[in-house]
Amino acid sequence: MPADAVKKPGRLRRFLDSDIGWSFCHTPVAWLSALVLALLVLSALFAPLVAPQNPYDLTQIFIDKAEIPPIWQSGGEWPFLLGTDPQGRDVLSAILYGSRISLIIGFAAVMVSMLIGVSIGLTAGFYGGRVDNLLMRLGDTVLSIPTLLMAILVSAIFREMLPPALREPFSAVVLVLSIALTSWVQYARTVRALTMVERRKEYVLAARIIKVPATRIMGRHILPNTMTPVLVSATLNLGLAILSEATLSFLGVGMPITQPSLGTLIRIGNQYLFSGSWWLVVFPSLQLGLIVLSVNLLGDWLRDALNPKLR
Repeated sequence: MPADAVKKPGRLRRFLDSDIGWSFCHTPVAWLSALVLALLVLSALFAPLVAPQNPYDLTQIFIDKAEIPPIWQSGGEWPFLLGTDPQGRDVLSAILYGSRISLIIGFAAVMVSMLIGVSIGLTAGFYGGRVDNLLMRLGDTVLSIPTLLMAILVSAIFREMLPPALREPFSAVVLVLSIALTSWVQYARTVRALTMVERRKEYVLAARIIKVPATRIMGRHILPNTMTPVLVSATLNLGLAILSEATLSFLGVGMPITQPSLGTLIRIGNQYLFSGSWWLVVFPSLQLGLIVLSVNLLGDWLRDALNPKLR
């Protein structure tokens, strides 16, 4: 049989045959958390198809259905599986739509903070000297302020810079920037340390001798060799970013009531906790806990799977 006729294995087969694929298949915590996270993400992304109600559509909200308990309790009604809130919104629908907002903000915040941190880390580690000192002292300044306080401060500054009419539509953008500008230091320090090691290797010295531009050396040669720990940090920080968004929204400086995230739903439900409507705060909290727990378990597995000392 000719060599060209041999069918190459697909990407899935190559992944399963790799070391990380073998580790994933033989680690029950990894694939169980991945399965749970995939279900939560898919249900959030396809919320308009899954949710029994659009909580943002006022024509689908009925005040006479306010504060209906979950369906398994006395007084529960179909299709309100998890009950309704004081405005008559279905809690399950609000959770699915709120999860989508929280996940999008969390992913976007991690991507922006990783972009900022990697760029600063590459620059500081490659050039060294005064550039390194200036950028690292900036990072130390950011770390000297409590993360939550820093995020509130950045959020307040951005909101004041926007006209009042644009503050609500740009709430998600402000949240992403607030979280990203307080969480880039970890990426910068990791990439800086790896860059300082890589810049002394022969391939970098050879590239500098033949006058390859510094930006090309950093982007094409050094960056790929620093991405493994960065991806692990990004996975672990995703849960923190989602929690930060929920915390800011719970404190009232995050998403507005008209576009509720999980943190906003928990803040609203907390006001009715002692009146007996426990489902308004318990179910959004459980959803948030499941998302963060699944992400953290995946991050822990990925950190161990990519650590050569543990193989």
